[in-house]
Amino acid sequence: MNQQLFTLALFEIILSIVITVVIVYVSYSILHRVFFKKEDLKGNNLAFNIFTSGIILSIGMILSEILPSITNVVRLATTQSEAVDLVTIVKYSGMYLMIGFLASIIINISVFLLFSILTRGINEFQAIKENNLSVAILVAVTLVSITLIVKESIALLISSLVPYPEVSNFM
Repeated sequence: MNQQLFTLALFEIILSIVITVVIVYVSYSILHRVFFKKEDLKGNNLAFNIFTSGIILSIGMILSEILPSITNVVRLATTQSEAVDLVTIVKYSGMYLMIGFLASIIINISVFLLFSILTRGINEFQAIKENNLSVAILVAVTLVSITLIVKESIALLISSLVPYPEVSNFM
């Protein structure tokens, strides 16, 4: 058994779990406080639960594209002969998470704008507060669809920022 690889894998698993739990918690808290102060997940408003599920799924898909880049930075730090300090790892990880968070916000705003344009006269937040399941499902599916389309581009952007070592050109 490769002890160094095992330790690195264990660290990456723990890091992924911690980051995901924190991001989902913060995202749900923001959603709850900003838009739905009186709603909760107790089951009284199924539309809110569907809408929240769509947002959490969207965030999870974006995080699934960001976390490999964070773990690549950790791998590079542990395998490079040049010392990469903890501050650099935290700096890059924070930058990747900020890009993902901003991408999530942009995706959410674009879905709400798209939905507002497509369905003039329907206030999606009010409809979800009134437990309108069809609106919640449509918004959640639109959000997930756009996230599926955009997530590869986010991954490419993030991976372009990974500080890979310089390789000389032999040609």
